[in-house]
Amino acid sequence: MTDWTWDYNPSQEYLTDGLPPGVVAEVERLATELAALGDEATRVGRPIDREGGLREFDILSGRGFISFLAVPRHACVYLCNITWYG
Repeated sequence: MTDWTWDYNPSQEYLTDGLPPGVVAEVERLATELAALGDEATRVGRPIDREGGLREFDILSGRGFISFLAVPRHACVYLCNITWYG
């Protein structure tokens, strides 16, 4: 277990507005899992050929994806965008 946390950036209201509650719950579950990875979160998702920077990770069997930044110096995973195709 790591000391990493996660947060919405810019805000939860902005990123989750209009999303079904089940999607928000899955996004938060994945954010918790990413934070548990700690530094390894910089290598999860796309792009697969490098680490760091803005990452993307599919949610709910490809029906959407999240964009996130894993910032080791803050020990935090920031959710930056949620795309939901519904």
